[in-house]
Amino acid sequence: MTELANRIRDQLLTAIDQDQLTLPTLPEVALKVRDIAEDEDSTIHDITKTISDDAAMSARIIKVVNSPLFRGSREIETLNMAVSRLGMDYTSSLAMGLAMEQMFQATSDMVDRRLRTIWQRSTEIAGIAQVLAQHYTRLRPEQATLAGLVCQIGALPVLRFVEDHDLQVNSAMLDNLVDELHPVIGDRILKRWDFPLELHHVPSEHVNFGRQVPEADYADVVMVASLQTLVGTGHPYTEMNWHEVTAFHRLGLDPESGMEDDEDLGEQMDAAMALLKG
Repeated sequence: MTELANRIRDQLLTAIDQDQLTLPTLPEVALKVRDIAEDEDSTIHDITKTISDDAAMSARIIKVVNSPLFRGSREIETLNMAVSRLGMDYTSSLAMGLAMEQMFQATSDMVDRRLRTIWQRSTEIAGIAQVLAQHYTRLRPEQATLAGLVCQIGALPVLRFVEDHDLQVNSAMLDNLVDELHPVIGDRILKRWDFPLELHHVPSEHVNFGRQVPEADYADVVMVASLQTLVGTGHPYTEMNWHEVTAFHRLGLDPESGMEDDEDLGEQMDAAMALLKG
């Protein structure tokens, strides 16, 4: 890790530990939806009422439920029908994902472009992770979706630190800083946000390619999904020997046989990746 990366990491982690860093804040509607979904006494009416206060989110959720991934025999026209079809857990994860998109904005062009790129890739990772969880694990697909969306959340404070301190770094240096720092910062953010314990270390563990765990978990599905999004990009991770990436073995996947070779799975992945795009 470079001297600059070490300095930024130490300052950010110290600020977090001393509660002096303004962390990204989940939008209010996302927090309300999560609380409702976690309350055993809540109903579909409760979550519908909360989401209906956000017209844009309501429209996006209705669009999602009518997508090829969820579409039934007839078109869904109301939010209540949409939530009924998706279920409260999936609606909660989807609402949080849609709300998080608001945080990926910046004032400078260089940082703003990276935030938008990171969000775009996060939605692709989330879509593939959902399909992986559904077909190759006993994990909850909606939780895998959320895991994919937050796997790069640590990039937010790193990029904002660079922006706020007007650090003079070139494009390559900025990319390297994000790659080096976002995993450990991301872990701290998810802990502060009181995310489920099973997601706390997804930001750092999804790039720990030799990790050893008893069975596939959310970091595994996000890891494999993340690598899938890099195929054909020339990213350094594509130069690795993927047979040494232990997550593939736990998922029962052959790294050389891409999921896109299965026409049905490929269509599902395309549909899932499109869900969170505007």
